[in-house]
Amino acid sequence: MKRLIEWIRINPSKALLALVGTGGVAGIIIWVGFNTVMESTNTLEFCISCHEMEQLVYQEYKKSIHYKNPTGVRATCPDCHVPKDWGAKMLRKIYASKEVWHKIIGTVDTPEKFEAKRLELAEHVWATMKETDSRACRNCHATDAMDFHKQSNRAKEKMQPGMEKGKTCIDCHKGIAHKLPDDYEKDD
Repeated sequence: MKRLIEWIRINPSKALLALVGTGGVAGIIIWVGFNTVMESTNTLEFCISCHEMEQLVYQEYKKSIHYKNPTGVRATCPDCHVPKDWGAKMLRKIYASKEVWHKIIGTVDTPEKFEAKRLELAEHVWATMKETDSRACRNCHATDAMDFHKQSNRAKEKMQPGMEKGKTCIDCHKGIAHKLPDDYEKDD
C-alpha cells in the first residue's frame, strides 16, 4: 500500500489517468450488466416463469386478441405492463420487486391465493393505466389513426363518444387480455 501511495505522489497525472480509465471501464461493465438484467426481465419467458402466471394469466392471455389476431401482431406482457421510457420503466421495475417479494413470502404463491388477490392486483393495474391515460395501449393503438368507419357499429357508438368524454382505454376495456376477477363489479 505504501508503494502505491508513493507511486501516486510521484506520478499524479498517470494515477489520475489510471483512476479515470479504471472507473470508465468499471462503469461500462456495470451499465451493460444492469441493462442486460433489465432487458432479461422484459420477456414473456421471464413473466411466466412462476407457475401462477404460467397456469393462470398466461392461459387467459393466449385466448385474447392480443395473443392471436387477424393482423398477426402480438403484444406480450412487457408491452402492456412495462413502460417504454427509461424513468417510468425503472419505477415499474421497483414496483415489480414488491410483486416478486409477495411471491417469495407466499402471498400469491398458489393459484388459489392468486385468485383471492386477483381483484386487488387488477385494480392496481387499472389505476396505473388510468393515471397514465392508458399509455401502454397507446404504444400500439393510436386514436388519431383509428378509422371509425371501418369499426363495428358497437365500437363506433362507444369509441368516439367515450373519447370525447375524456375516457381512456382501460375505462371500457378491462378484461381485454385477462379474465375479470370473479368479485369485480362493473362500473358504468
